[in-house]
Amino acid sequence: MSGDTRVRAPDAAGEGEWQKLDRRTVLVAALLMGGIAFSGGVPTTLALVGPFGLPAALAWVLGGAVLFIVGSAFLEYLRWRHTKYRIGPERAELRTGLVLVKRRSLARERIRTVDLTAHPLLRVLGLVKVRIGTGEHSAAGADSIIQLTPVTRQEGDRLRRELLTRAAREGTEENTVGRLATFDPAWIRYAPMSFGAPLLGLAAGGAVMQGSEWFGMQLSVIHWVGGLFTGVAVLWMVVVLAAVLLVAGVVGALGLFVEMWWGYRLDREPGGTLRVQRGLFTSRSISIEERRLRGVELVEPLGIRLSRAARVDAVATGLAETETDQKTDRKTLVPAVPKEVADAVAAKVLREPVAPTSAARLRAHPKAARGRRLRWSLEAVLLVPAVLVPLGVLLTDVLLWVALAFAVVMLPVGVLLAEDAYRALGHGLSGNYLVVRSGTVRRATVALRRDGVIGFTVKQSVFQRRAGLVTVTATTAAGTGAYSAYDAAAGEGLEFAGEAVEGLLAPFLERGP
Repeated sequence: MSGDTRVRAPDAAGEGEWQKLDRRTVLVAALLMGGIAFSGGVPTTLALVGPFGLPAALAWVLGGAVLFIVGSAFLEYLRWRHTKYRIGPERAELRTGLVLVKRRSLARERIRTVDLTAHPLLRVLGLVKVRIGTGEHSAAGADSIIQLTPVTRQEGDRLRRELLTRAAREGTEENTVGRLATFDPAWIRYAPMSFGAPLLGLAAGGAVMQGSEWFGMQLSVIHWVGGLFTGVAVLWMVVVLAAVLLVAGVVGALGLFVEMWWGYRLDREPGGTLRVQRGLFTSRSISIEERRLRGVELVEPLGIRLSRAARVDAVATGLAETETDQKTDRKTLVPAVPKEVADAVAAKVLREPVAPTSAARLRAHPKAARGRRLRWSLEAVLLVPAVLVPLGVLLTDVLLWVALAFAVVMLPVGVLLAEDAYRALGHGLSGNYLVVRSGTVRRATVALRRDGVIGFTVKQSVFQRRAGLVTVTATTAAGTGAYSAYDAAAGEGLEFAGEAVEGLLAPFLERGP
């Protein structure tokens, strides 16, 4: 039974009828709080068994759990009773609160995103969370967002279609619709190549130690692990444990990739909307209006790049409305895929025969830029021995050997990364797009529409001035807001900015004979 009920109320402005969220939100809250109570109740019961005995411990824990679940469900019931929304011809409105009533209103013409998400429990009940946003970077943050949690899947799809097909209704030219990309299970092989794999391994090791501490078994776990390596050199023990954590991280990375991207589809829908759908357990539907798209970013982290793969991010206005949103992947159009696939999808997204990120002939940067990266790399590597050597002289010779080993291993690595960072530098023009590339650990190639550039910033430090270099940054209202061509030759950098947007820098340039 659906709980999307309509509340009839007179409205002089003709904005439509107020509607309620789905009443099953109370059931969802009770089940979620039940899971939290169970996960917290088990260790609490074990901790109370010793001093109070099993019957008393169970009585206290069960009583507290019931009170916690019932109280949470009652509060959710109050929220449901006093939350209403309506979508009118001019505005989308949300009214909440019992004692302090809040009313949030967004003009329909300013709405830019309508995203649907559903965790496993919501999916079982056929419900979704709808997030309506204006795409503004403002201090208000959440004031430019309306969240409806939850409504039925049918209602969520209706809201998304109604709010995002404005362009078609306004009589814009007909858009070509269809599937642009779909999930390929072969893409899973790129998951372990990300930097997340070792981090997940370390997180797994930390979780084991923290969990054993909760149950008072941390020392037992340490002694058990030590017993496995009786008679083994410390170095080999460290190597084996690192390998185990790495394997755990690889497994975790594979599972995370599958959960996030299983069922992935990228579609172009009527009204000029790009829609990304993905997720195994938690389903996600993210929509981006094409008129907000200013370009694409081809991202190649080091491990992914060595596998000849890349991912594609959208450079669009309104994808980071709050600080929390900036840490999400709402801008990702394509996960790590073979490089040729990424280029093909980028071309389809931009409606170009060839992706500008691969078609542009980028200018190489001067040798002075290479020297700057070599110096930065060597300084970063030698900083560690510079700290360890004095400590080794004062404390123990072991630190001296560690400093020597670090320098011997990391100096060649630093030089290779500096060379790679220099080779990555480039800038150029491709049709209606300016293209800049930089980075080694995270190489990024950005294709930005020239008409999306609102200004240029030219920076030149004392050291750059001596080397005849400048950093030219194109500013835009989309994406991160700024994309730079680092350490370009002074003349070429200014010429690049002048050609990219004619007349923008002309008043500030002095041309020689």
